[in-house]
Amino acid sequence: MALTESFYPPPLLAESDTALLDILTSPRWQGVQKFSRRDAALDPLLLAVAASAGTHTTRNHYHHDFFPGVQADAAARSKRAAEDINEPQERKRMSYVSRQGPRRLHLQPAISPQPAIPSQIISLPSAEPSPISSIEVKCMARTRIPTPHGPGFLHLYHNNRDNKEHLAIVVDPAQYSDDSSVLAPPIRSRSLDAVWSDYETDTDRITRGAYVGKLSPTSQHPSRPSLRQSSPSTSIPYPLVRIHSECFTGETIGSMRCDCGEQLDEAIHLISQPISLPDNVSPNSRTMPGRGAVIYLKQEGRGIGLLSKIRAYNLQDLGHDTVTANLMLGHQADERGYEIAVAILRDLGLGSELGEGVRLLTNNPDKVQALEKEGLRVVERVPMVPRSWRHRSHSQAGTGEAELGKAAGVTMIGGEGVRGEDLDKYLRTKILRMGHMLPLYLAGGQAAS
Repeated sequence: MALTESFYPPPLLAESDTALLDILTSPRWQGVQKFSRRDAALDPLLLAVAASAGTHTTRNHYHHDFFPGVQADAAARSKRAAEDINEPQERKRMSYVSRQGPRRLHLQPAISPQPAIPSQIISLPSAEPSPISSIEVKCMARTRIPTPHGPGFLHLYHNNRDNKEHLAIVVDPAQYSDDSSVLAPPIRSRSLDAVWSDYETDTDRITRGAYVGKLSPTSQHPSRPSLRQSSPSTSIPYPLVRIHSECFTGETIGSMRCDCGEQLDEAIHLISQPISLPDNVSPNSRTMPGRGAVIYLKQEGRGIGLLSKIRAYNLQDLGHDTVTANLMLGHQADERGYEIAVAILRDLGLGSELGEGVRLLTNNPDKVQALEKEGLRVVERVPMVPRSWRHRSHSQAGTGEAELGKAAGVTMIGGEGVRGEDLDKYLRTKILRMGHMLPLYLAGGQAAS
């Protein structure tokens, strides 16, 4: 019995579907019968269910060729039959062939092709890559952190480029006061002080760190959005800034393969030092508290990650330097990026054309060039000589060993200087192969040779 439209409800099957089912399930094949039917036993109800199951179920069952041997050329089969059956012969292995596209293409909305216009040339626009969206950062929280070098504020940032939580350590005693008579404007986050919601309360602002002064049970003053960015006096030195990349081995467990832990501690120490002022700036004081920021980026191992960094250490033990080890693992010598760091500095009012310029703590000229390319206004590069090298220089000058004693610091290394053969090799590679600007003669021994 042939299937008719009355057998299926109109909402489930279209007229073309019922016609196809009539052809597929008819007792006799309506066409040239060459081979026996292999699907005559299929239940029509099963096909109807599959046809009405929605877009996630394919119903083009007969677009697949599950039996490629059936469609093989008859002449080729006759030729094989006539050959000597005793002679070993490798037969062609038949494989499953699908004439239907992937299901993900069927789930996409169908786009009807535009009719061709005769005798008309249609020029297609050139395919250009879509522009990358600008980086946006937002300070999600801020809190006071006392350090061995003095007080500071820790800022945690989110961004629209990655899922990492980058940090900013701001050293600026002016944040403890909302007095407008300070010599330099406070280094504050504009995104933190902004109004996030019409329904936020003063408690919400204080909880995330948007307050002025020192927070205590008796002092709770929420901050207000800054309407304009104040310009500091040109006689005041620009703030010190360090762009620092995360280093678990050097900062947390005190590895002496690198000087990252020492550099982080030294940066906070240098930023916290009092700043000498000219005579015409403040007649009452010759110094002002140190100010600046450390931007702490989550890009371990110069951007290759902790796993690859550990593997690179093993290659270094085999005799390769830090650059060659990265290249052997399929990485670049330095895969770090500084776009997010520049966006964080701009949020803090540093490095932009309208804000303050920065004095950058680094030995890496490539970092200076990369930051300037992103629009950061670098007015000076301040070198960071390793403490052990400075100690050797003082020892040769006769100042003795006392300067490099045990001292408190913000990392596992503390105020000590990292030293050792591994460190000397690492620093020597950074100077000779990565162009870091350090006086190699201070290394002494084999490192300087």
